Amino acid sequence: MRHIMVMNAKGGCGKSTLATNIATYYADQGQIVALADYDPQQSSLDWLDERPDYLDPIVGVPAFESGLRQVPRNADVVVMDAPARSHGHELTMLIKNAETIVVPVLPSSIDIKATHRFVDELRHVSKVERRQVRIGIVANRVNEHTLIFEELEDYLRKLRMPYIGKLREAQNYVRAYTRGMGIFELPEYLAWPDWAQWASITSWLDSKRSQP
Repeated sequence: MRHIMVMNAKGGCGKSTLATNIATYYADQGQIVALADYDPQQSSLDWLDERPDYLDPIVGVPAFESGLRQVPRNADVVVMDAPARSHGHELTMLIKNAETIVVPVLPSSIDIKATHRFVDELRHVSKVERRQVRIGIVANRVNEHTLIFEELEDYLRKLRMPYIGKLREAQNYVRAYTRGMGIFELPEYLAWPDWAQWASITSWLDSKRSQP
């Protein structure tokens, strides 16, 4: 059973958007997928409540109440949406459940500084130090033709962690999210630019580089 966690201590960086889209990516591959929401705000579970029955099924797990105890035993992939402001013991306990961590970061000075502190703390978690988990960074909601994106990308390239992709600021994500869908479930004529950006992210997730 594969365990992928989307996390960043900084709120509002798009964790639920990434988690739901990773879940739909694997569901579309015919995998049995559980989406575990550790955030008491339940954004991922609210998304799942809107999901149409005709789409590939995804099992919702209220992990903020009972951890992963409700994950089906036959699940192939568990995608975990971590809460904001996870530090210290809580961070260590969350990471115990993951082999792969995806960290989204927004193009803003505040987010860069907050992510720098979070990544520094992440490096010192024992499971990370022992290389029992793999971490990938995603630049989220970017406009490539801005100075702040250049600043973010320069920072990520110097971070000494895999910079696995960048996702543009696009209404397609809002359009999909409000309907309980993923970007991969929108029509090709509408979402092909976003599919192209996701290719490097899914390629990393599907590779041995993302697994200990």
